[in-house]
Amino acid sequence: MARPTAQVLTLLELLQSGGTRTMTELADRLGVEPRTVRRYVGHLADLGVPVESVRGRYGGYRLAAGYRLPPLMLSDDEALAVLLGLVAGRRAGLATTTGTAVASETAAAKIRRVLPAPVAERLDAVLATLAFTAEPAGFATPQTGVLLAVADAVRGHRPLALRYTAADGRDSRRTLHPFGLVNHNGRWYVTGLDPELGEDRTFRLDRITDARTLPGSFEPPAGLDPAQRVLTSMARASYRHEVTVRVRGTAEQIRRRLPASVAEVRAGDDAGWQRVEIRAAALDWLPGVLAALDLPFVIERPAELRERVVALAARLAASGGAQ
Repeated sequence: MARPTAQVLTLLELLQSGGTRTMTELADRLGVEPRTVRRYVGHLADLGVPVESVRGRYGGYRLAAGYRLPPLMLSDDEALAVLLGLVAGRRAGLATTTGTAVASETAAAKIRRVLPAPVAERLDAVLATLAFTAEPAGFATPQTGVLLAVADAVRGHRPLALRYTAADGRDSRRTLHPFGLVNHNGRWYVTGLDPELGEDRTFRLDRITDARTLPGSFEPPAGLDPAQRVLTSMARASYRHEVTVRVRGTAEQIRRRLPASVAEVRAGDDAGWQRVEIRAAALDWLPGVLAALDLPFVIERPAELRERVVALAARLAASGGAQ
């Protein structure tokens, strides 16, 4: 049987959910007799929690209107999970928006302040000894209002009116049927359909200066994978060089070196060969990546990449034969 203290906290949680809870309901939920519920209510009153008694056929107990509950009581495991989540979120950019960068810091400080001293000291030890292999993401962050508006539209399948600033500084107004929110490498994206053009679109949230829901609703496609849509849009983005390479191997082998955000991998005309399409701002990194595939490949375009691969092979051969 649960300890009385745990039962009293459970009663508080039930009342916190709002409305009037009947004596029968509370007794059933707690697994106790009605007189025990009355005793637990007395314990809450002793703690300064204003529980009101409601008389009548459907009477019971409720919290006084406008009462603000005290801070949550967390176990060691719960406190550690919350604090580590805040720290990891800041490092990865997952929980850092323009409005919550400071909020995550103050939330962690508040949790730390109300913890019992032994628990706080143990958590301080974890945070003081924790190391990360990379610096925090330095990306621009979206506005909190934009993130919340987009998330609400995605969940409710409602159209969005966006004001967007492109990389070149041009402002535009867009209408979007948002299918999903995606966080990729610390940046936030929304992917969906432009109903006016009938084309897929992906926007960075930190470049959206205003987002408002529009009347109406839409039906998202079946089997939708927002994360894959964002990765595909990145791979198809317009860059200086368009690269096509045929590789003999499986798509899984190629993906180990060329993820979906970098390249599109399709089945080739010849059995056992895959067609890889890459859009790149520069070619200097590709010869080494292709060599690291450790698979036979044929460069279809551009000729400049073939020249770079030949040059790399010559340098490696020369280095290998040096005495």
